[in-house]
Amino acid sequence: QVQLVESGGGLVQPGGSLRLSCVASGFTYSSFTMSWFRQAPGKERELVARITSGTTSTNYADSVKGRFTISRDGAKNTVFLQMNSLRPEDTAVYYCNADGDYYSGRSYYSGEFWGQGTQVTVSS
Repeated sequence: QVQLVESGGGLVQPGGSLRLSCVASGFTYSSFTMSWFRQAPGKERELVARITSGTTSTNYADSVKGRFTISRDGAKNTVFLQMNSLRPEDTAVYYCNADGDYYSGRSYYSGEFWGQGTQVTVSS
């Protein structure tokens, strides 16, 4: 069973920084595209940043370009979201997402998985 566990959320003042981490487990190897989404109260969940496997190309929501950076450590099955120059409107629950193929046991599978979310609050 693939599991995603996020950490690193918290309360930060405007202009501050946070680094979120997401550790994936439950498989031997994968070609997951890893993403961070967020959902603010009363709003729909939105894509924040995405990084592919292999070429590790990235894309970002316009609202976070130049402030957030997504990266991954393949050896540790971990994806990071470095968030700088945080604004109150960045306040949300941030979710890690894994989508793609993975090998577990003796078989290949495809699936999409979500973490439990981590709260980020930007406030003075």
